Amino acid sequence: MARPYGIINAPKLTIEAVQTVVPYKVTDQRRSCRVLATDPIASGIFRKCLHVVLYYKNVNEEDSGWIFAGWAKESLGKAISEQPMLSGRLWHGEDGDGELEIVSNDSGVRLIETQVAVTLSEFLELKEKEEEEEAQLVFWNDIDEHDPQLSPLFYVQVTNFQCGGYSIGISCNILLADLLVKEKFLNSWANIHSNILSSNNELKKPLFYLHNLKRDGSSPPSITSSTPRKDCLKTLHFKVTAENANLDGETCKSLALHCVEETESRLGSKMDTEFYLFVKENSKNIIEIEKYSKHKHVKPQLSIKTQVTCVGWDEYLGAKEVAFREGNKPINVSYWIGSVLDGLVMAMPPLSQATLGVNILVAIPNENEL
Repeated sequence: MARPYGIINAPKLTIEAVQTVVPYKVTDQRRSCRVLATDPIASGIFRKCLHVVLYYKNVNEEDSGWIFAGWAKESLGKAISEQPMLSGRLWHGEDGDGELEIVSNDSGVRLIETQVAVTLSEFLELKEKEEEEEAQLVFWNDIDEHDPQLSPLFYVQVTNFQCGGYSIGISCNILLADLLVKEKFLNSWANIHSNILSSNNELKKPLFYLHNLKRDGSSPPSITSSTPRKDCLKTLHFKVTAENANLDGETCKSLALHCVEETESRLGSKMDTEFYLFVKENSKNIIEIEKYSKHKHVKPQLSIKTQVTCVGWDEYLGAKEVAFREGNKPINVSYWIGSVLDGLVMAMPPLSQATLGVNILVAIPNENEL
């Protein structure tokens, strides 16, 4: 369900600019990732996404969301050059009817600049009372099911508050979420951004500083995000390590049941009898998606040498330490899975290639909100 900006009783947010950021250099060797799904439209892969919002105070007159976004045009371009799949697109092959895959075709990511008529502290107080208001700070448009090659897989929204503070909202298609996790993309981007600021310390304002660009008299762009309510899912993460054996796809599927039961016990909500399971093995450049039944599979008996640990978002993404400007770490960070109302389980490669195991994310419907 689409959720327009500026809803009743919410601070009015306006979009000031929409830009496309392409990789800093052409990708020499195109990468691809096959997506094996029996019914990709029903599985919701065109809608599911991971959202992250980081909130920053402005530490000096040279630090604001407008200035950050100006420098981000350069730093983000360099960062996605290192992870070109983020600026790629989904497609159905040359004839439009082939197997679905993600291709790093350098089409770029979207950078949205917005402003909201409250201070950062006022918004954070509002967020504590009305959790849904935070959905304004990320932008996402569902991927076109018929022409997916036209739709970005990654969005960045920079929102300026009246006090000079700002937020950075990340929206990434769920198929590429492991790149934010495993490759520590946010940390890499922040390091690139910080290095650019250090090398341009004499240049106070970036080339793409929006306030320096003359408008042609037209109004700010009017576009609507398809981001739904953020409180319909509860999420837990599990780190599975195995000493003597790698975990293949079938083992990951069985372990998913163990993690689903653990999530149900911890959160007090029930997963649907059938849910979609995403599996990406370390040894394969393939994402397998299937509808999985809790009753048709047997939960594995875990050996002493297999450990399952519940961990938080921060251990996965480390976003609380992400400083785009030296010394200015976020004062608040939020994470959630968006554009999905049914249950979802993802099995992803571990953070370190030297580790034998798998990371499992379980997103379960919040029964109190449905």
